[in-house]
Amino acid sequence: MKDSERPNSTGYSFARVRPIAPAQSRFTGGFFGDLVITCRDSMVPVMGTLMADTERPRYVGNFEVAIGAVEGRHRGPRWNDGDFYKWLEAAAAMYGITRDPRLAAQLDKLIALIGQTQEPDGYIHTDVQIAQRAGDAKPRFGNPMDFEMYNHGHLITAGCVHFAATGKRTLLDIAIKAADFLDREFADPQPAQARHGICPAHLMALTDLYRVTGTTKYLDLAMRLLNMRDLVTQGDDDNQDRIPFREQTTAHGHAVRATYLYAGAADVYAETGDESVFAPLQPIWQDLVEKKLYITGGCGALFDGASPDGAIDQTRITRVHQAFGRAYQLPHSTAHNETCAAIGNMFFAWRMFLITGECKYVDLVEHTFYNSVLAGVSLDGTSFFYTNTLRQLNDMPCELRWPRHREAFMTCFCCPPNVVRTVARLNEYAYAQSDDAIYVTLFGCSTFETTLNGEIVRISQSTRYPWEGKIQILIDQNRAEWDLRLRIPAWARGATLKVNNQPLPDPSVGEFASIRRNWRAGDCVELDLPMPTRLLEAHDLVEETRGQVAVMRGPIVYCLESADLPQGTAVMRVYLSRQSQFTTHCDPSILKGAAVLRGKAFARPITPATGAENALYRRVSAEPLADIDVALVPYFAWDNRGQGEMTVWLPSID
Repeated sequence: MKDSERPNSTGYSFARVRPIAPAQSRFTGGFFGDLVITCRDSMVPVMGTLMADTERPRYVGNFEVAIGAVEGRHRGPRWNDGDFYKWLEAAAAMYGITRDPRLAAQLDKLIALIGQTQEPDGYIHTDVQIAQRAGDAKPRFGNPMDFEMYNHGHLITAGCVHFAATGKRTLLDIAIKAADFLDREFADPQPAQARHGICPAHLMALTDLYRVTGTTKYLDLAMRLLNMRDLVTQGDDDNQDRIPFREQTTAHGHAVRATYLYAGAADVYAETGDESVFAPLQPIWQDLVEKKLYITGGCGALFDGASPDGAIDQTRITRVHQAFGRAYQLPHSTAHNETCAAIGNMFFAWRMFLITGECKYVDLVEHTFYNSVLAGVSLDGTSFFYTNTLRQLNDMPCELRWPRHREAFMTCFCCPPNVVRTVARLNEYAYAQSDDAIYVTLFGCSTFETTLNGEIVRISQSTRYPWEGKIQILIDQNRAEWDLRLRIPAWARGATLKVNNQPLPDPSVGEFASIRRNWRAGDCVELDLPMPTRLLEAHDLVEETRGQVAVMRGPIVYCLESADLPQGTAVMRVYLSRQSQFTTHCDPSILKGAAVLRGKAFARPITPATGAENALYRRVSAEPLADIDVALVPYFAWDNRGQGEMTVWLPSID
């Protein structure tokens, strides 16, 4: 590696906490271990086969057409290259775990194809290249909606991950060449170029490339491209450029573009310390989690809307789509909640944790992963949601664009590879580190190894979390003093801690419990997180949830499916008592052993059709409610037992 590209051994110069390297942590069993196996055996190979498919929108095939190896046209959305790079990232991360030589050979072949496709100056975007090969004068960066910057960003990220997993420079060199092209192309951004920062995955990518190479021009480029957004005139909330970034205080517009922007800005701050970049992120975070976040951690309530909604100056109002709504606008049946937005929210929350060291951000990482990201993929890893509704009815009163059941393929395939790369890299979220502390951020059977104060530290974790709250952590370390910091989720009232069977003071919820001691090999830490069933209600201004409750246990949001109701009972006619009690059952034959909650509910009988049943308003029924047995299942596991109805929120009676 050239002197100008020496590895940056630390990074995160202005963050309190540093993430771990991928090889430092492994899941060894339990929930996450099973999930990694599903990713290894199903998600990555099945999606790899799909990426090579020539019958549907092309991925690999577009690169083959671009170099003239086969005849044809570009097929699929213009961001297909980026979705292919996401899969490459997932496959590279999985190779880092498995060291599967077949996967390595597959990656080598595809990377060679990408290298052939890349232009000598570093540009690569198959849609434009295929058009130019066919004699079309389609210009580079002629249309922001071509997603060229977005695709380059995902290529750069894949290059960094592949280098970390394999030690090979093949894809990293392609990524560097692409970044150098962007550096020249946007050396002095002009207003006409300013909207090319759409869906800015490139901000995270360029900052990562700086961390990998130590080359400061990539960090400078990330800052330049962030600042370039402020050159936009007559922008809109859909792309977060109606007002300059540093003046923003609310989460608005397209939820994927927004969360990628916030995560990228957090990355830039972590390396530059520019307070003007960090200042908007805290009020934006508060607006998101206090007014625009679903109970599942999903975000982006609207298929379509207008923003700023209800503005006095109507000339400012523009269309938004896949977007945050107004404050407290959180519909159930028509919720959009794109899976990519949940993943972007994870990225944002994780980076805010690294910057601040605050527990609340990791709480949201966990919550969003279990309840929103995992909902985007079936239990067998072969089918996916683009949108994630909180209520599914057999007869919807309106047309909605995306499938209401998971599909193996969809024409806009951005979410499925996004889920796969997130699962493949989940071990990187399990632990974090500062100069004298190790943070345990995710609970699951895992191992972790690092060097602290010049000493090797090994940690192993065993647990049945998220179905049980007992976590055991074993330390393998010669005598050395350092802090072990354990996340105590905000919901874990009554949590207890022991070291070598000796109780410690009860930890505070919503904070990291710090245990500082001179550790010895064999020291055992036991954390017990009580997991009673909790009934939740929403803020009074969330109009759709008035008089309704949702059910959680531990970090898991539950839902009711029609598969668990007496025949002929509709989910819309089921009620819970605010005093409802549930028992927990785990059966390996049901939803891969997920904890199912069983209890009593009430149902309103379906009356014979009289015409009044379909009236917009009708007289309150005097018929008594019937007692019924119900089972609630984790929301992420719904739609795995055939088509049916589902709801997260249920009307309550006292």
